[in-house]
Amino acid sequence: MCDNTFVMEPCRPVAEGTPALPAHEIRHLLDHVDGWEVRSGKLTKSFLFQDHFQAVAFVNAVAWISHREDHHPELTLTGDTVVLRYSTHTVDGLSRNDFLCAAKVDHLVE
Repeated sequence: MCDNTFVMEPCRPVAEGTPALPAHEIRHLLDHVDGWEVRSGKLTKSFLFQDHFQAVAFVNAVAWISHREDHHPELTLTGDTVVLRYSTHTVDGLSRNDFLCAAKVDHLVE
């Protein structure tokens, strides 16, 4: 279950030169998003659907969130599986925006 506070909080622009989140804050924020983990420096989660059509519909819904929040994940669609990877390029790592978008995505599949 996602953290509803995160679902309501909008992403905010992250200025160039802002430092990435420290490890202790990442560990804390992981408690607010279900099933996400940090892999190769990116907030990552796999989603399995009943079929390819549902997976594509999910991708389209994620695209809407990405557009609205102006924060875009790496996205891989393979058959009935979607893998999302969030990171923030301006900080060369993870920012609060990555966790906010992860919670919004989780809210789609609850």
